[in-house]
Amino acid sequence: MRLSVAMLRSILIGTAAGAVGTCALNVVTYLDMTLRGRPSSDVPAQTAGKIVAAVGVDLDPHNPQQTKSEREEQVEARKSGLGALMGFGVGLKLGALYGVLRPFMSDTPLALTSLGLGAAAMAAGDLPAIATDSTDPSEWGLSGWLSDIVPHVAYGLATAITYEALSRD
Repeated sequence: MRLSVAMLRSILIGTAAGAVGTCALNVVTYLDMTLRGRPSSDVPAQTAGKIVAAVGVDLDPHNPQQTKSEREEQVEARKSGLGALMGFGVGLKLGALYGVLRPFMSDTPLALTSLGLGAAAMAAGDLPAIATDSTDPSEWGLSGWLSDIVPHVAYGLATAITYEALSRD
């Protein structure tokens, strides 16, 4: 299968838009943490740790010169890094997918595509965490749901607006 120049352009613009959306999601999340004084979530790290364990990846450095505590700290840092990288991957991939699909949805209002992107990002982030038992949405409460929904809506808006701005000729 050969990609046309127009399709490749849409994918690249979508990926760039997804990067902007991911940045917006992170800014809104960190703003929420700052305003409410809440700690960062350990769910992405837990999810990443369970996924890599399920596929047989060992994050322990097995360095005999390190204490057990130092090795455990390093494993937790790796899980945290992987959790964050998974989030970036989701944001970029959804942006690229949006770049593929948006030309076929030119009549769809920007507000609707923004909400769709936000919902897709939320599902892509939450479903692996739910599937690995890293979180249980029934225990989140209103505050927890808002902490999840609002940043994902920001992702959708920023991604859609950026795509539209960059794709104009």
